Amino acid sequence: MASPISALLLLCDSAVADPTGKVHMLGAGWSSTGTPTAPQAVVAMMKIPWDRANRPLAMHLQLLDSDGVPVTLATTEGPKMLGTEGTVEVGRPPGVAHGSPLDSSFVLSVPPLPLAAGRYEWRLTVAEGTFSTSFQVHAHGTCQSLQGS
Repeated sequence: MASPISALLLLCDSAVADPTGKVHMLGAGWSSTGTPTAPQAVVAMMKIPWDRANRPLAMHLQLLDSDGVPVTLATTEGPKMLGTEGTVEVGRPPGVAHGSPLDSSFVLSVPPLPLAAGRYEWRLTVAEGTFSTSFQVHAHGTCQSLQGS
């Protein structure tokens, strides 16, 4: 049986992942916002076990409402779910001690969203692991100043 993956999801005002795997964040760690939401980013910081290196691992990140239903937005092409999917694969860099966890990260930039007031969750599934972070959306104007604080 393969070792478990660990991950941390963070919400921030903006973020950029650089080629070395570092993530540069602004306004990180918020969990309350107004509607429509301000632009935001979801940052996933993962530790991939040594025994899972050099293999593609399925990854899926999705925004869910308080009932666990995927959030969709109307587009000109019909309803579209919010999120992304793909694979994560990390190699074993030279000089890293055998058995060391390997870092992997990514950023999903999200435009302003017209979300209804309520609780929402970004849920990440990597291989068999599931990780999440949640946030509260307040009615327009009641909590805008909380984002980024």
